[in-house]
Amino acid sequence: MQNSPELQIQGKYLGTITKDFAKISHLLKEAAYQMKKRGISQYPIFPICKEKLKVGKLLLDKEEIGSEWNFYISYAEIFRQQGLITDEHFSDFEQVYKPIDEYCCLFVVDKEFINFVFLPYPHDEEEPLA
Repeated sequence: MQNSPELQIQGKYLGTITKDFAKISHLLKEAAYQMKKRGISQYPIFPICKEKLKVGKLLLDKEEIGSEWNFYISYAEIFRQQGLITDEHFSDFEQVYKPIDEYCCLFVVDKEFINFVFLPYPHDEEEPLA
C-alpha cells in the first residue's frame, strides 16, 4: 500500500515546519491566547510561507528568526471574509479546529502544498523538585 501524494507532500513539509515551529511555538501560543482573550477570535490562524504572503500580518520574518518559514497572524473570520474559507464550509472548519491551548493552526502555503495543519505545542518539561 502506498501513501497518497498529498501525505507524501505533507510529510515533506512537516520536517522543516516542525523544526521552525519548535523554536517559536511559545510565541505563537501566547499570540493565540491573547487573540482569544481579547475577543478578537476563537480561531487564530498562523499562515506560513517561504516567500512573502498577502494573507494575514507578518508576525515573524524568517530572516530575523533564522528559519525557513515566515510566520503570519490572522484568524478564521478574516479567512472567511477573503473567501479562503467559504461560508458553507465555515461550520466544518469550526468542527475540526483544535483547542488553542494544545494545538497551533497553521495555514501552510507553498508551491506544491496549501493546507491547514494543526501542530501540537511542545509540552514544557517540569522542573524537578528539589
